[in-house]
Amino acid sequence: MTTTPSPSASPALFAAADLGATSGRVVLGEVAPDRLVLTELHRFANTPVRVSDGLHWDVLALFQGVLDGLRQAARSTDGRIASVGVDSWAVDYGLLDRDGALLGHPFHYRDSRTDGAADTVFSRIDAQELYRITGLQHLSFNTVFQLASAAGTAQMDAARTLLLVPDLFIHWLTGTVGAEETNASTTALFDARTGTWRPDLLDRLSLAPGLLPPLRAPGDSAGTLLPHVAAYTGLGTSTPVTTVASHDTASAVVAVPAADPRFAYISCGTWSLAGLELNAPILSEESRKAGFTNERGVDGTIRYLRNIMGMWLLEECRRTWAAQGLPNGLPELLAEADRARPFVSVVDPDAPEFLAPGDMPEQIRAYCRRTGQPVPDSQGALVRCIVESLALAHRRVLRQAARLADHDITQVHLVGGGSRNELLCRLTADACGLPVVAGPAEATALGNVLVQARAAGLVGDLSSMRRLVADTQQLRHYPPGGDPATWDAAEARLAPAGEDL
Repeated sequence: MTTTPSPSASPALFAAADLGATSGRVVLGEVAPDRLVLTELHRFANTPVRVSDGLHWDVLALFQGVLDGLRQAARSTDGRIASVGVDSWAVDYGLLDRDGALLGHPFHYRDSRTDGAADTVFSRIDAQELYRITGLQHLSFNTVFQLASAAGTAQMDAARTLLLVPDLFIHWLTGTVGAEETNASTTALFDARTGTWRPDLLDRLSLAPGLLPPLRAPGDSAGTLLPHVAAYTGLGTSTPVTTVASHDTASAVVAVPAADPRFAYISCGTWSLAGLELNAPILSEESRKAGFTNERGVDGTIRYLRNIMGMWLLEECRRTWAAQGLPNGLPELLAEADRARPFVSVVDPDAPEFLAPGDMPEQIRAYCRRTGQPVPDSQGALVRCIVESLALAHRRVLRQAARLADHDITQVHLVGGGSRNELLCRLTADACGLPVVAGPAEATALGNVLVQARAAGLVGDLSSMRRLVADTQQLRHYPPGGDPATWDAAEARLAPAGEDL
């Protein structure tokens, strides 16, 4: 629902809990019709824990981080918080029993329990049919495959409600139960055309269809703070919790500062999510084979995109180098990469061997050996390989998306943490042959705050929110340069014979 803002509206303060794959934070947003300012109040680590049955998220530690951040928000504003919103990564979930208690810690999407689960699902639901219904890119960790791997376990037998991670946190904040639709659309249990659950898919997998809670849209009320949450944080029990676009990419796309509808976006962090904003899903067989996903955006829009294994490769390299006592500072590594010889080696960032945590430098060297390319002989050469490979992946995905959607692209908006990486932004502009607008880096938190502000009547429609971002946030512009033929040749190393680039 869109609310027209009052020209005389005074600034209001909103708390955004933004949970990423490696860290979480609580951010304070100050919003008025001509003002949009973020202040990070509290940051905390998101450290997965491996136990005997697999890799899990430590959701209790994360929730404590959220509570501590809200406590800081109350202290810094004298409790003047207009509402609270929560966003996180997609696909992972917690299961509640009949008393509403959490059944174990949620599994991490990088856990290996889903190996082979797709075969189980596709033996009951044809892959083409599943795509025609859900429009989702095939990823081994999609929620439907996680559920299939859990079928028949004691935990699943006791489960009565499934809550995706941000919905679980909202449940702990307010006691209410619901499923926000942008995140629900990532489960492969959601109808891309109608915007509704498809419980019959669960039934066909011998899982309880009643696991799926009622849907909520961005901007809907999710209740108010429970008394013990209010007492700990110092916020009042009447403090609203607003449903935002709880999939972090959906929030990031809200904050893309685009004026021309012919834009493409790349939300670049641990993952690069590159694509277009459309009015309707594309559910063709060609789209399925190309690996594109149709996820819900704000106001019924479709995020037509593909997941790319973004800055994960570089961050895993840095983690390995730190453990080995080698230099791992990002500015120094990128400077060394900028000086390195270009296009010595390129890799497919989405190769299966890069998904799991491990010795990423060695995994990349092994890939280069296996594909008959020179092996990067220094940290700078290896980082250059990663960044050029990501730029190539951005180019390939956006060109395919534009062709499949019959959608011209005039400009690429690169948002998220990757927008601070000048080398990546410059090489993406060169690879795509399109101007790149970099920023805002805090797009996810901004989108979270803006949806809350719209629910409070302080901003207008999606275009108005984007104008406010463009008018208030620092952006950098990268015109395309370089020789397109060089990029064509580099991409040809990765393309299967006969593939249309």
